[in-house]
Amino acid sequence: MLVRTFVPAHITAFFVPVFHDDPLKAGSLGAGINLDKGTNVFASIETGTLERHIHIAFNGEPVGKKRAIISYSVADELVPNDFVGEVEIWQYFDFPNGYGFGNSAGGALGTALALSYTFGGTWLKAAQTAHRHEVLNRGGLGDVVGQLAGGIEVRVKPGGPGIGVVDNLFFEDYRVLVVPLGRLSTREVLDGDVVKAIEVEGKLALEKLLRSPSPERMMLLAREFAEKTGLLSGELLELAEELDKVISTPSSMIMLGRGLFALLRKDEVENAIGVVSDLNLPYDVAKIHEGKPKVGRWIG
Repeated sequence: MLVRTFVPAHITAFFVPVFHDDPLKAGSLGAGINLDKGTNVFASIETGTLERHIHIAFNGEPVGKKRAIISYSVADELVPNDFVGEVEIWQYFDFPNGYGFGNSAGGALGTALALSYTFGGTWLKAAQTAHRHEVLNRGGLGDVVGQLAGGIEVRVKPGGPGIGVVDNLFFEDYRVLVVPLGRLSTREVLDGDVVKAIEVEGKLALEKLLRSPSPERMMLLAREFAEKTGLLSGELLELAEELDKVISTPSSMIMLGRGLFALLRKDEVENAIGVVSDLNLPYDVAKIHEGKPKVGRWIG
């Protein structure tokens, strides 16, 4: 049996980390965007072996437990202990790992949904399992609930699925430009002194967005947050300023990755691409993914 899931890439615009001893009560406040590109997970389930085996691969390459501890933990919990057979989980990412696209959560949630579809379960239990292992292994705090919500989401109450509250903004037919330039460790940022500034500025941004909710307002607040926390600076800030010359809404920094994102109207796409192309920078343009992740039996 082969099951496929798709989980949208999730870009956080601004956030407030909320820690708790109970991982389902840990999470984040903030806002973000889901893309129509992201993580595809294929789960192959075969019986007939003498033992229970679980194998995971990233973009076609097998990975050990140390490198994929979150997805292995999810799989170990959701594959029944008395199952005898081979479980192979193939995760394919449209964006690089560690660049702020929610790949860790995408792999965990995609794995949880595929295995729950196969062995029995519910969306909520699958999502809670993914969120719990994300938090316990410091993969992230708000990506799973954001990916479940789809669209342009606003996390108004922290916590995992079933506990946190996520709202959505109405939006027009935007495109999302992403300029992924490098990795930024979520763990290092959350362990650093910048967390205090993130908490203050993130709460202010959320309050302002809820008073006047719109995608354009979110981008303005995301840019303020990125600059005031000091996360967006130097060459990355200079690039954002160049990009802003050809678009109507400010670009901002991908949280947390060394890169930028921007909401583009259709007539702005060509000029925005021109800016990053002239600088010989990597980029991608995606649509906004609405609705839940997708899961079902795969017939290729």
